[in-house]
Amino acid sequence: MRRPHTRTTRTTRRRVAGALTAGLLCTAGLAAPAAAAPARHPVAAASPADGLALTPPMGFNNWNSTHCRADFNEAMVKGIADLFVAKGLKDAGYQYVNLDDCWALPNRDADGKLVPDPARFPNGIKAVADYVHSKGLKLGIYTSAGVKTCNSAGFPGALGHEYSDAQQFADWGVDYLKYDNCNNLGVDAKLRYRTMRDALEATGRPIVYSICEWGENKPWEWASDVGHLWRTTGDISDSWGSMLSILKQNLPLAPYAGPGHWNDPDMLEVGNGGMTDTEYRSHFSLWSVMASPLLIGTDLRKASQATFDILDNKEVIAVDQDPLGKQGTVVSSAGGRWVIAKQMKDGSRAVALFNESGSAQRIATTASAVGLPDAPAYTLRDLWQHRGYNTAGTLAATVPAHGTVLLRVAADPDWAANPPAAELGLDGSPFVEAGTPAALTTSVTDLGRTSARRVSVSLTGPDGWTVRATSATTAAALATGKSLRTGWRVAAPAGTPAGSYGLTLKANYRSPTGENVTSTLPLTVTIALPPPTGTSYLSDLPWLSATSGWGPVERDTSNGESAAGDGNPITLGGVVYAKGLGVHAESEVSFYTGKACEKVTADVGVDDEKGTKGTVAFEIWADGTKAASTGVLTNAQPAQPLTADVTGAQVVRLVVTDGGDGIDSDHADWANARLSC
Repeated sequence: MRRPHTRTTRTTRRRVAGALTAGLLCTAGLAAPAAAAPARHPVAAASPADGLALTPPMGFNNWNSTHCRADFNEAMVKGIADLFVAKGLKDAGYQYVNLDDCWALPNRDADGKLVPDPARFPNGIKAVADYVHSKGLKLGIYTSAGVKTCNSAGFPGALGHEYSDAQQFADWGVDYLKYDNCNNLGVDAKLRYRTMRDALEATGRPIVYSICEWGENKPWEWASDVGHLWRTTGDISDSWGSMLSILKQNLPLAPYAGPGHWNDPDMLEVGNGGMTDTEYRSHFSLWSVMASPLLIGTDLRKASQATFDILDNKEVIAVDQDPLGKQGTVVSSAGGRWVIAKQMKDGSRAVALFNESGSAQRIATTASAVGLPDAPAYTLRDLWQHRGYNTAGTLAATVPAHGTVLLRVAADPDWAANPPAAELGLDGSPFVEAGTPAALTTSVTDLGRTSARRVSVSLTGPDGWTVRATSATTAAALATGKSLRTGWRVAAPAGTPAGSYGLTLKANYRSPTGENVTSTLPLTVTIALPPPTGTSYLSDLPWLSATSGWGPVERDTSNGESAAGDGNPITLGGVVYAKGLGVHAESEVSFYTGKACEKVTADVGVDDEKGTKGTVAFEIWADGTKAASTGVLTNAQPAQPLTADVTGAQVVRLVVTDGGDGIDSDHADWANARLSC
């Protein structure tokens, strides 16, 4: 779905479509022209037999970076094609350069044909397709299975024009069609999408068919012989909360994916600026483990080298493009520590260790748990570090907040050619109060079948900090499962401002063959202010971190829309609150409580600003323990009181989840949220 800058569009469209009666539409809007349409062939156009999309499609779509702005034009499309070649993205597997909404004029011509916007595409679509084809690439186009597309300008959709539009696309040399769901007049989705399938088949041109009906009618249950891929969710936005919500909706659908028929959790946001590079690496890793289409959504003409480094990671792409076509499945997810494993054609497993939480966590599993056979040892490849190791069977890492370690693991008889894997970790609180020394303990653990020899470890901090070892920093050797644990005294100078600061843990060791190995683990410590004594409104206190699924977390107002400060007075069931936090699922706001507080209280619910829309659930966490929760709440319910005992917790987290149905219009309020210390 391609909607303008609002969170209300999707629900509004449903209401408009539902208000129209099926009797107004029926088959006339879907029938093929009597003379032009050939009889339907018995071939299933979207089956693997047609040779299309045997691996998830890879390419580019302009929508996430341009929407309907003027910079979406012929020059952009040609520039992307040029960069695919110049930057090696074509060689990495990207091939489709896809146009989204707004490429056409609002009206058809006198013959009922679509007309490319001459301001955007002065030479027409065929000329653009010819240029893209000359680069060895393919062109995609967009329309909707309705009378209009999704943009408010009202560009023509294909409902009632399926055969003529499909033929136009084929005549232009289009190789990929994204078929949206707006303004569909309430016509049955299966009928609309099957009609376009037949129309595309009738052209005789091989065209990848992307069904974009947002998962509303569970296309994974019926579309494997209709399209090559189908959207499983609403639109992604360039935020951590949106990406996370879509991930959780798409993961359970693994049984439905395979060669020629893919679950599509929407396009990539990598490089658009709303997330960190760590979060973008997670986004790219998780989409690859889920065998998702990889459609770049940023303007590559403006992309940083860091963005190209993510998008061009061929080892990660190989996971996505594995010809077996298995979507990864969840092995475990307790406490936001996700293990997702993907079976590969060569018998190996791709394993994502994904940290959903806002602080570093150790995530561990085993070769057996991810489906590998018993073996003396395994070869383990870190796909972001591009380094191979051996492991006795444990797969573990300290994963930074919102980070992902992506591994490829195999029962390999040549495992001993690789050095042993070493896990670096940190024990103790990552919170430091300025001017007060803190004790930390680091560990280096041999996970390999072979021994790590001549092991040494160092810890460095920011300029001006004191970092001093209080125990041994070397070991002659570490056998399988053994650790070098080192105590450290860390002190930040008095007056150091509150915030996050980086430390670097580095370990050096030698393999039995004499290979020298260096491993580093970036660590984050936080200078935190002691919580105030007494009862305080949380909206008056500094937070450690804050994420929200749409726009920022707002103090003393509702979420509003995507911009900071655009919220309204917090209102729940008609009651207005002067204090509180306004968020949008998925969201998390964390506060340092320093083991000095006892209670959090709030009135919680879905803000009135979205009318009847939105379903959310509230949770209060005390360190790693869920201290209170509400279950799913809707706008129809009044504010619910929520109280949590947080005695002894160092960090309190306020979490809002999406209620299990996606994050559309999930505006949630922590009204009168207070902390007692």
